[in-house]
Amino acid sequence: AVISMAVLRLVKDATMEENNIVQTVASAAGTLSSIIFVLPGLVMVGWWTHFPFWPSFGICAVGGILGVMYTIPLRRAMVVDSPLPYPEGVAAAEVLKVGSGSRTGTVKETNAGLFSVIGGSLLSFGFALLVAMRLLASEVVAFFRIGPIATGCGTSLSLALFGAGHLVGLSVGLGILVGLIIAWGFATPILTVLHPLPGSAADVAGSIWRTQVRFVGAGTIGVAAIWTLIKLARPIWLGLLATFRRPLSLKRNNGAVPRTERDMPIRLVGLICLASIVPLVILITGFLSGTPLQEKSLLLTITGVVYVLLVGFLVASVCGYMAGLIGASNSPLSGVGILAIIGAALVIMTVAQPVTGAGNSSALVAFSLFVTAIVFSVATISNDNLQDLKTGQLVNATPWRQQTALIVGVLAGALVIPPILDLLNHAYGFAGAPHAAAVSSRPLPAPQATLISALAKGVLEGRLEWGLISIGALVGLILIVIDESLGKAGLIRLPPLASGIGIYLPVTTTTPIVLGAIGGWLYERSVAGRSYAPVAKRLGVLLASGLIVGESLFGVLLAGLIVASNNASPLAVVGDNFDSTALVLGGIGFIVGVLAMYFAMARTARWVSVSSYES
Repeated sequence: AVISMAVLRLVKDATMEENNIVQTVASAAGTLSSIIFVLPGLVMVGWWTHFPFWPSFGICAVGGILGVMYTIPLRRAMVVDSPLPYPEGVAAAEVLKVGSGSRTGTVKETNAGLFSVIGGSLLSFGFALLVAMRLLASEVVAFFRIGPIATGCGTSLSLALFGAGHLVGLSVGLGILVGLIIAWGFATPILTVLHPLPGSAADVAGSIWRTQVRFVGAGTIGVAAIWTLIKLARPIWLGLLATFRRPLSLKRNNGAVPRTERDMPIRLVGLICLASIVPLVILITGFLSGTPLQEKSLLLTITGVVYVLLVGFLVASVCGYMAGLIGASNSPLSGVGILAIIGAALVIMTVAQPVTGAGNSSALVAFSLFVTAIVFSVATISNDNLQDLKTGQLVNATPWRQQTALIVGVLAGALVIPPILDLLNHAYGFAGAPHAAAVSSRPLPAPQATLISALAKGVLEGRLEWGLISIGALVGLILIVIDESLGKAGLIRLPPLASGIGIYLPVTTTTPIVLGAIGGWLYERSVAGRSYAPVAKRLGVLLASGLIVGESLFGVLLAGLIVASNNASPLAVVGDNFDSTALVLGGIGFIVGVLAMYFAMARTARWVSVSSYES
């Protein structure tokens, strides 16, 4: 919203409604990038060696448009007639209102917001540049032994991950911290004693975590995701009933439906959903063509299309509600992806494996991932759409125009994502990919795609570590009881899904998120009670968003340089002998950068507040 206002300032007489449409398109396009949670799995299992444009585009476009269509009937129940908070949607509306002068305040807050986004982007971009030059370290990690016990700790010096931690908040951050303690304080040390291995502390602890502890995390995530769905089942069902019971021909204002209540016609929505069957059939039959599964193409195509249409609507409802309840940033998309791949693998194992034979399990794994990728596109778009529609409601936008803009955003994102994924695959590769021919020797971990691929292979090839997964499920049940007890006592909650993620994801990935959550909480607490506290909180959110934007953009640019130069470190200006110094400089630079940006945001918020008061 802030960036759209900055751009449209160059256009004379740009309105708040135009700003809203621009941010709606951009938001939908950006949200679709979450497909990286699933799509790299096809490279990891060796089915693809790159990301073919048309199949990748089709997955994103068809799934994304279905995600838009499925959320249209939910708008009234979940946005208009619902008390759900929609944090990002409300925040975006506030930014738009301030920028247009329709809310009490001045344009100075808009300028401050733009300064926050750009400042955060430049800071993380510059830090990432110094890391690429090898002047600063990218992470701080230590592994150690205590007798037969081996474990470790560490953090990535990523300002983007720190910003993500600020956005998810203290509750999620502490939940992840609990998962880290379970993984590296208990599970890894215990398993290194029970399964002693030769090698250094880093080799032993890393191997135990990768091959055993992660399955415990998978079990925890699975149980937590199921519990989330159980808790949401009743409100989602009531919301759907309210939507379809409301007369579609409701007329107001002398027979005319108010502009702010005009959704895309439900008949058109139904026709688009039915019409989506055609590209779905083309996508799936094209995927099966020339594979060992081609002879059973009809059965598998019907299975895939039905699964996408039915499960897609379910995940759209669930993700839309979760995004409204806790925000799109906190919505457990990973959990939805895990349940979707397990469901797809079980359905395909039941329907297709008896007629295709066990010898085709690798092809069935790839097919499961392909179908799940389409479902996940539905999920990721629906996770964002209702936030945008909430913003529209608060600024008196026309729903059907926004819904059209969402489709445009989906198509824009679908055009851009395949070449970017291909660029990243060529530059870095993805961990575990058997055909990796990347320039860099440090592949992207893509942890969600790794887990989803492992689950698909485990179900269809019968290689799941059910014992470890069962332990993780038990841990998940215990965490659920603790979380519910904390909630009833009115204390800060520890989301079980966040704890599962803390167990499953690498320690260097999750630690900066925890630090960001704690840092954001300390920042907001430091300004609490001040007259400028609300402004300071909004600027903090924009700053954190900028941190993510800057580092992400640099990552894509660096990937292009790596591919163009065929050099894994094209910007390096020092050698390995500088690593110790870079470690110290990286740690100091990270801490100083974080403190400086929070101090600057507090000062800026105070300036905005004083200026507004004086005016």
